[in-house]
Amino acid sequence: MSKLLGYISLGCAKNLVDTEVMLGLLKDNGYAITENLSEADLIVINTCTFIEKAKVESINTILEAAQYKDIGRCKGLIVAGCLSQQYQDELFTEIPEIDALIGTGAWDQIMVAVDAIEHGNRSCIMENITNIYDERMPRIQTTPRYSAYVKIAEGCNNGCTFCIIPKVRGAFRSRTIESIKTEVERLATSGVKEIVLIAQDTTSYGIDLNDGKPLLTTLLKELTTVEGIEWIRMLYLYPTFFSDELLDIIVNEPKLCKYVDIPLQHINNDILKQMNRRDSREDIERLLKTIRNAPIHVTLRTSIIVGFPGETDEQFAELCEFVKDIKFDNMGVFTYSQEEGTVAGAREDQVPEEVKEERYHTLMSIQAAISEENNRELEGSIDYAMVEELEEGDHNTVLAKGRLKSQAPDVDGSMYIEDCGNRLKPGDIIKVQVNQGFAYDVVATIVED
Repeated sequence: MSKLLGYISLGCAKNLVDTEVMLGLLKDNGYAITENLSEADLIVINTCTFIEKAKVESINTILEAAQYKDIGRCKGLIVAGCLSQQYQDELFTEIPEIDALIGTGAWDQIMVAVDAIEHGNRSCIMENITNIYDERMPRIQTTPRYSAYVKIAEGCNNGCTFCIIPKVRGAFRSRTIESIKTEVERLATSGVKEIVLIAQDTTSYGIDLNDGKPLLTTLLKELTTVEGIEWIRMLYLYPTFFSDELLDIIVNEPKLCKYVDIPLQHINNDILKQMNRRDSREDIERLLKTIRNAPIHVTLRTSIIVGFPGETDEQFAELCEFVKDIKFDNMGVFTYSQEEGTVAGAREDQVPEEVKEERYHTLMSIQAAISEENNRELEGSIDYAMVEELEEGDHNTVLAKGRLKSQAPDVDGSMYIEDCGNRLKPGDIIKVQVNQGFAYDVVATIVED
């Protein structure tokens, strides 16, 4: 009889890929997944430590899972990921229910941790922060069968002053093109139609393999030849290595989603310098103008931090005017989180929490109005969409929920078809016409070919 495994994956999609690899290793060693933690013999939690809210969520999740040692069948609690890497001593001391800690590069050692638990021992496995998974590792896909994340690199060399990631994930390191393509081919044969390429800094892919020159466009050309893959999307395209060649392939390759996620964090030059960002406002505006002037519309998404130490009212006002001017299609806003072990976290000129919250709501309100305007401009346009869910609507109708090709999973809005009959199933890619646009979502109808 298989032993039952329960798991919780917190944080970003990059973390989720690590979780999926650990699940694959556990499955190969006789574990079967259960969604009911009370019946799990082993519980694995992959944690996040990017900002304070993520830390709190991780700690609360660990404490909640630890209860299943008393009220369930749990005999082993394994905590993995960034929080383990950063706070290994504190976690082991303050939460004795934890049986094993696994660092960000030690996911392939999970069976070592399980073996220790079976012998009544606690373990802390933190070595090999330079590790990165490859196509040979088993992996259980937890996303819908038609869409999968593929991590093309790990770690980061950027050294942003607000970010702890380089310390817990290590230096930037890329997988080989052959390894990535082999994995994508395997995913395609299992029914995956959309792959989402991710890394801490996706546009830097290959700089460690090619004398400091990125290889992202070379990788993309290889992946577009994989049969069965219909959409290729990229997240976290930092501006420094965003080239004309990259924009050209995005615009002209049918399989590539016309979608650019470009984390900017701020626009004021003084703030950018204090963040240790490589690009100036002038560099950023030049790049965004080039993207906006492309021969077809390219969806623009960004992420912004408000309340960075020392941020003045004038600098925040500059940021707001910039957002109004660019009119990003989608935007994520984060309040600055004072992180232990970072340069910015040690500064004394921290912005009060109430000011950060006020700036967050102000900028989100501005973006909501922009997003609604952008989506209304889509009304009447034709696009392709991926069906994700079907549910019964009013009067025996079927409501379809999904995403336009211009909407990324998990972070953007949704597309709805109010009465699609019984013609669709999850994973279908269909042609639609947008009929109504709202702040984050759109309503569409099927276009018959």
